[in-house]
Amino acid sequence: MDILPHEKQIFEYIQTIGHLKKQSQNNSLFNTEIRKLEEKLEKLKEKVYSELSPWQRVQICRHPQRPHTVDYIEHICDSFVELHGDRNYRDDHSIVGGLARINGMKCVIIGQEKGNDTESRMHRNFGMLHPEGFRKALRLMKLAEKFHLPIVSLLDTPGAFPGLEAEERGQGWAIANNLKEMFCIATPIIVIVIGEGCSGGALGMGVGDVLGMLEHAYFSVISPEGCASILWKDPAKNVDAASSLKLNAEDLQEFGLIDVIIKEPLGGAHHDPQKVYEKVKKFIQEQWQIFRKIPPKVILEQRYLKYREMGEHTIEEKGQ
Repeated sequence: MDILPHEKQIFEYIQTIGHLKKQSQNNSLFNTEIRKLEEKLEKLKEKVYSELSPWQRVQICRHPQRPHTVDYIEHICDSFVELHGDRNYRDDHSIVGGLARINGMKCVIIGQEKGNDTESRMHRNFGMLHPEGFRKALRLMKLAEKFHLPIVSLLDTPGAFPGLEAEERGQGWAIANNLKEMFCIATPIIVIVIGEGCSGGALGMGVGDVLGMLEHAYFSVISPEGCASILWKDPAKNVDAASSLKLNAEDLQEFGLIDVIIKEPLGGAHHDPQKVYEKVKKFIQEQWQIFRKIPPKVILEQRYLKYREMGEHTIEEKGQ
């Protein structure tokens, strides 16, 4: 079991309670003590999880047992047919996508997949997309547009792959092209940040009509470690960087960069994945009921205005 630093005291309580239960043999004295410890445990959990720092929430977001794209597809889709390749170079395994049905709603679902053990992480390139991954995602989006299907895009990547071969095949162009094309796709796009939404790797699949974000996911132009290396020349300053980047869901909603925060179980999605699957599924269905009634031309106009209104700017007059 992977225990995060801020959970050590909680885990110690759980171990103590488990040990006492084995030794109690229904002894009333033991049972009374166990009940007291369980009450203290609940209060400790509430205290610890209500005082999480931005960096601790990043650690939750990266927890090895946190559900990934393939888990969401398995649990929220009634049926799923995976499609492969970008019809240009090769299939990028860091992207999973295809035709799906969610409670009767036909759609195209795509998402970045990190893998959950050494072998699968290598196979998935740790969720870092190559240019062909962006082209694959765009091909599936175009397919959705052709058949008037909504698109569900799940974001969970530490960033686009920074290797030389990716740059040689046009990594920057692939991301920029996706940004341009996603503004022109005349079908609803529902984006959900389920884990790490980092840099251009996330943005290249992150243009949509509504953007939902799990409570302990993060969405940022750069990782805390990368930011610390650039600003302070010290990756160990990641805690300060996480605070400065304002990458948590509440900050992003306040800035108008995301629309909905999807609450997670106490301590993070890995503590009760089934509950998270149900909330994500409900969010998708609610948004589909809204967007299915809006004509494609209006959807495109609203999408354009949504992104034009992001951020703040001032115009200085000459002479001032």
